[in-house]
Formats: sequence, structure tokens, C-alpha cells
Amino acid sequence: MAEIVDVTILGGGPVGLFASFYAGIRHMSVRIIDSLPELGGQLMALYPEKFIYDMPGFPKILAKDLALQLAEQGTQFNPEVVLGHAANHLVNKGDYYEITLTDGTVWPTRTIIIAAGAGAFTPTKLGVENEDNWIGKGLSYGVKSKADFADKHILVVGGGDSAFDWALNLHGIAKSIKILHRRDQFKAHEQTISQVQALEIPIVTWRSISQINGEIELSKVVVQHTQTKEFEEICCDAVIVNIGFKSSLGPISTWGLNVVKNQILVDHLYQTNLERVFAVGDVATFEGKIKLIATGVGEAATAVCIAKTLLDPTAKLFPGHSSDLDLSAALNL
Repeated sequence: MAEIVDVTILGGGPVGLFASFYAGIRHMSVRIIDSLPELGGQLMALYPEKFIYDMPGFPKILAKDLALQLAEQGTQFNPEVVLGHAANHLVNKGDYYEITLTDGTVWPTRTIIIAAGAGAFTPTKLGVENEDNWIGKGLSYGVKSKADFADKHILVVGGGDSAFDWALNLHGIAKSIKILHRRDQFKAHEQTISQVQALEIPIVTWRSISQINGEIELSKVVVQHTQTKEFEEICCDAVIVNIGFKSSLGPISTWGLNVVKNQILVDHLYQTNLERVFAVGDVATFEGKIKLIATGVGEAATAVCIAKTLLDPTAKLFPGHSSDLDLSAALNL
């Protein structure tokens, strides 16, 4: 069995990575576990080439670049990183917990910080026949690389921020762009909608895709008017579906945690109802919760400091400002 660590962080996204960094400052041994194959969470998995504007210190930064810098910061104290397998079972051994992953390996830890974001997420699909057969052949549920859509005729499906953001981001890269939405009301920010309209990007409303056609690659779709039920064809060679993601805590929901609407209920110290188990970031909920990376990293720092005092009652809750610390001591652990 692996060595017992001071803290295991479930989730290698922005909040989990900052928790790892801060635990390193507190001279704690750290293990990061994530079901994804790389660190960065949704920043890397869902929208690596979208700009983020609300991260302190970065007026504008690509999601993938922010993820890389967070990963560099979060791994500088050499945490153990376990990727590609999700946490499955949790057993309380008294002074420590054992976390069993989906591959059967067991990882002991004194404390746990759950920073799993929205949990395991899968894209909401169109629900058309043979939909999966077109994935990678013109159909996608997000944009990993904008270069993949160069000189293509794109149909973006959805009425929220992601759909309108990608229409803006791919303008000037794609040969043409249309937005398709089943209603004439949108959930995107008004400013983003205005930008799309200013660029005269066509917005086709009251339509939904009922069929995908093509030979080897997607070449057109059949859409149905959601009110008149009439059908028509739209020629395109790429369809980007942005109609949401379904998230689930997965096996974590069976651990005996207090869960409210797929989020873990925590107190003002980000403690769950399980002893020495914390939850931070999007996966946590409490009165007044704001879901931002900026707020999540603050929650992570607090949870780490509380965990530190539980492991070492002589430790100070606040270690001091990083500008006043000698981080070399922690780096050389």
C-alpha cells in the first residue's frame, strides 16, 4: 500500500492545484488524484482556447495557459500525482482514511480536500440517430483547438455563453458561422449577444437538429422548426454542440457526505460532515456561495490551514504572507 500522506486532494483543476501549492507552503505531504489524464480540470478538458477575464492578475488569459501556470505552481512542492482513475470507495481507519480508486489501488491519507469541480461531467447530446458515429467526423461538443475549425462552415448549437463565446472566438478563423437555437431567448450575456449581432453572425432560432448527414465526414444537417415542425437542410462541415454538461459526483455521493443538488454541504471552515474531510470550489455549497476560480482558491487556502491545525494542534492557523516566508524550506522537503 502507498505511504500515508497528510492531505489528498481529489481534483486536479485550478482549485485543487492551488490547494496543493498551499499545502506545500504548510509543509504538508500531498497527493493529487484526478480521473482526467492531465492536470488542469475543465480549463484543459472543455475550453482550453477560451479566454478567462475574471482571474486576479490576468486581465485576459487563455484557459490552457492559466491551467499550465496553476499546474506549475501546484506541483512545485513535488506532490504525488495520480491521474486517469477516479476515487471509488472511502474507508475510515480512525486516524486516517483509505481511498480506493476505480483501478483497485488504495491510497491512505490523514485528511481529504475534495476539489472535484462539478464532478464527473459528460456533454449533453443532441439525441439524434447515430450521433456517436459522427464524433470526430465533424461533430464535437466543444473546442480543444481553434485551428481544427479553420476555413470550415460551422454550425454552433446552443443559446448560452459557450455557444456565443465560440462564435466570437472562431470568427475570422472559420469560413462561416451560424448559431442554431431551439428558442429565440438566450442565456448568454447581453454584451456577448450584442457582439455576435454586430459581427452579423446569423442566428437561426426555433430550430433543432433532427438528423446528421454526410458520407465519410459530416456535410449537412436536417433541422426541424420547433413550432411548425417543418424540416429544412443546412449545409455545414462542422457542428459544435454547446447545450450543457451533465455532472455527477459519482461514487463520492455514496460516502455519507451531506449532498445538496450534486454539491457537498460544508460549514464556514469548508468542513463536511465527515471528520477531516473538506470540500472547496464548485463542488462545495454553503449560504452565499459564489462559483468562481477566484473564490475557490481562497476556500482552498482556508481548508488547507484548518487541516494543518487538525494534524498539528501547535501549528498556527495563518502561516503568514508568502512574501514573508522562506519557501525554500518547503521546496527542499
